[in-house]
Amino acid sequence: MTAPMPDPFRIDGARVVLDDRIAEVSLLIEDGRIAALDSDRAVPRIDAAGLILAPAFVDIHGDAFERQLMPRTGVMLPTEAALLETDRQLAANGIATAYHALTLSWEPGLRSVETGWEVFETLKRLAPRLNVENRLQLRWETFCLEALPLIEAALAGPLPPSIAFNDHTSMLMRDPGTPVQERPYDHDPAYPVIALDHPELDRRLADRALRAGLPADEMRALALRVWGRRPQVPETIARVAGWGRAAGLAMLSHDDSQPETRAIYREMGARINEFPMNHPTARAARAAGDFIIFGAPNAARGGSHLGSAGAAEMLREGLCDILASDYYYPAMLAAMARLHADGLGDLPQLWPLVSGYPARALGLADRGRIAEGLRADLVLIDWPEGGAPAVRQTFVAGRAAYAARPAG
Repeated sequence: MTAPMPDPFRIDGARVVLDDRIAEVSLLIEDGRIAALDSDRAVPRIDAAGLILAPAFVDIHGDAFERQLMPRTGVMLPTEAALLETDRQLAANGIATAYHALTLSWEPGLRSVETGWEVFETLKRLAPRLNVENRLQLRWETFCLEALPLIEAALAGPLPPSIAFNDHTSMLMRDPGTPVQERPYDHDPAYPVIALDHPELDRRLADRALRAGLPADEMRALALRVWGRRPQVPETIARVAGWGRAAGLAMLSHDDSQPETRAIYREMGARINEFPMNHPTARAARAAGDFIIFGAPNAARGGSHLGSAGAAEMLREGLCDILASDYYYPAMLAAMARLHADGLGDLPQLWPLVSGYPARALGLADRGRIAEGLRADLVLIDWPEGGAPAVRQTFVAGRAAYAARPAG
């Protein structure tokens, strides 16, 4: 049964982030949508004087939910409780639409296909209880052939996912003499492969074994078995991309390090470049009209923890369209604060990075901006001069998904 829409109400007194300006306008919310700007209709009102009202965040890629599933290495908690807690965190951070970056890997444990099935089925079951719109980004490890049935099932689900093509297997097998940011296309015949007796391979496998809960020798045997699938992978990528095109899904390629890599995925219909690892790749994406994503933590911190391109630097050069929460939900608002403080733009210029542009890239034409007729996905923010911003209220399709009242 569909939940009833909340009664009409107004939000008065806030400074509202519109497409081209900040203005103090009264928003009328009715039937889950923004019914009017500057309305004086006699309905219950929320006094938002002193606050900023902006479009709620659309998170195109976030994997912080993994911290609820596995809060400590090797310690898995019940999926239903973990996803309910994730949903609360999303709402409290102003995120009304979240695409969970669900890694579908050949590794056992947290990023396994088995965990993927559990998350997929649990989100479907929990949907009536969730505060925000929880969707999936199928972050498919392209060597994981076991994930194909789950991808097909998710494509038939009630909320269409996105598909991200991810190849950490080739990264694992990369010769250490080639920086990860400069590696060639993963299926280039000349791809530089590490010697199997190189100690660096054992070090990389040890990190994965810890996460997967496997002894080191078993992890090594598994990785080498999967690496043997390499000749099959390009054809499988093309097959999955064909499914995505047929379903009209947004598709992304992850951690591209060469313009050639971007061109190959673009040709298959993946028009979103997620975390390009260098300037030439980002410039090639821009020249072709692709959307370009960087991490909001990158922008909030002032640089990438991996030593890749910095979001603020790319933004200055016109090479960043979208900021994603990545591994930390509060980073979306923190990035807005940092970029604004650093003079990279005013709020109407910056806010589309976390709302309008990700909505457009994902094909969600009904949200991401404050305009008449759009879905009332909104966030009220307490943002004192010179202080850090804090979410006070989040609305999802006009529903109060989160509300907090400060002690003062």
